[in-house]
Amino acid sequence: MPDDHLETLPAAARLAWWGTAWLRGAVVTDLLVDAVIGGDATHTVADPFQGTDTLVGGLARLRAEGATSFGAAFPAEGDPVGLGGPAPFNAASLEAGSAVVVAGADLGLVPQRTGAAVAWVLHPAARRQLPDVGEADRGLRAALLESAGRLAELDVARWNPEVADQLMNLRHRPALAAPPGVPARCVDLAARGLQALGIADLALADDGGAVTAYEMTARRDALVPLARAGRRALVAACSPEVWPPA
Repeated sequence: MPDDHLETLPAAARLAWWGTAWLRGAVVTDLLVDAVIGGDATHTVADPFQGTDTLVGGLARLRAEGATSFGAAFPAEGDPVGLGGPAPFNAASLEAGSAVVVAGADLGLVPQRTGAAVAWVLHPAARRQLPDVGEADRGLRAALLESAGRLAELDVARWNPEVADQLMNLRHRPALAAPPGVPARCVDLAARGLQALGIADLALADDGGAVTAYEMTARRDALVPLARAGRRALVAACSPEVWPPA
């Protein structure tokens, strides 16, 4: 059975962490497969020119092509964080909401889910500019403070007590399982990024509780920066290119 803490991570984050650890010889193949697939039925790697391979077969080919690490991207409309192009890869990643960039191979993987199966579709991908871990950490802390203050002004406890409770208990975040080689600082940053995204998703899903269009807009204005900071934190935490030295 998969570890519940692994299930908390998006598939792109699991592939970035465990795939990189596998490339670097820190975990064996069985652990890689269990961690990446998680609760899904199967994961494959689909090459438009060479057909579909197993997860291990596809990653082994990427290793043979020069892959040195896997880094995650979590783009949203107007915020292509973690992507460096070209346009077709960016568009596919944005539609999926996530992607993995293969450093050293100029390739990217975009997840396509069909039921309990995930196909990682290969695309050409360019090098990307990334927020470093310190920058993402500072941005997330600032966004949490600002969003919490604005939501308090909007009386979040009245229209969504659950959001208010989460903002009051920021230390209660998921304890993520990570393979050897992922810096502890990045594990913590990923957990806080996921926490911020969860708060934003929960609050944005409750727009129906707003009394006026103004209140709805005010809520979104308070939460969109938090979601953006959460995505940037998760990208930095899951991108070995910017990890601090061991």
